[in-house]
Amino acid sequence: MATAMAATAAERAVLEEEFRWLLHDEVHAVLRQLQDILKEASLRFTLPGSGTEGPAKQENYILGSCGTDQVKGVLTLQGDALSQADVNLKMPRNNQLLHFAFREDKQWKLQQIQDARNHVSQALYLLTNRDESYQFRTGAEVLKLMDAVMLQLTRARNRLTTPATLTLPEIAASGLTRMFAPALPSDLLVNVYINLNKLCLTVYQLHALQPNSTKNFRPTGGAVLHSPGAMFEWGAQRLEVSHVHKVECVIPWLNDALVFFTVSLQLCQQLKDKISVFSSYWSYRPF
Repeated sequence: MATAMAATAAERAVLEEEFRWLLHDEVHAVLRQLQDILKEASLRFTLPGSGTEGPAKQENYILGSCGTDQVKGVLTLQGDALSQADVNLKMPRNNQLLHFAFREDKQWKLQQIQDARNHVSQALYLLTNRDESYQFRTGAEVLKLMDAVMLQLTRARNRLTTPATLTLPEIAASGLTRMFAPALPSDLLVNVYINLNKLCLTVYQLHALQPNSTKNFRPTGGAVLHSPGAMFEWGAQRLEVSHVHKVECVIPWLNDALVFFTVSLQLCQQLKDKISVFSSYWSYRPF
């Protein structure tokens, strides 16, 4: 009996030493690693220009599509804003070529990029608040920090991977429709959004439904991408989408950011798993 008790005491001493090392050394090593990765992610979103570096660099991206050449153009990204857009649209019915571009005095903020950057900044703030001198006392404290960091990283990733669902009236009312010169024709709607590592431009061609139309009018709800046949009411008119053209371009640094988010979330989860191994121990024996 005495031997068994001694063995148990020895095992507990080993566990205590391992857990102490985990809290005092391993946790801070992981936090340093996370900070390094998220600083790299943050650099991808950084907007030079707050200091003496001048305005953010302009990056030109050529729009492309596998299915159609109806829409061609170039989008210019400057930090979290579209500073220029130059788009050509070939009308399907008569092959008429329409050209429209942003007014020179306008930029279009991409809220998804702005929000993702803010969540990365918040995650970094949480990590830097626990510097090398900070001593974690319990496993629960580490888990709480990891959960808070993971929440910010998940929100950052979701802003890039999950574009907003908008109704057609919301797209029509968007300030984006007033960005162009010459003004967009009344039978065109445009939407721009981020999807994963891509910047997407969608052009909707519309036609008015006649008041005596035999079509059963059913307003369409919110969607990331509306299909031909989608209906909505705008002003006193009932309209239907006749054609949809979607073109996109890959933004390499968004791809980098998504990889950084994935690696960081994995590191957080691995640390949580290590801490949880000791859960039956630290729950009643904190130090």
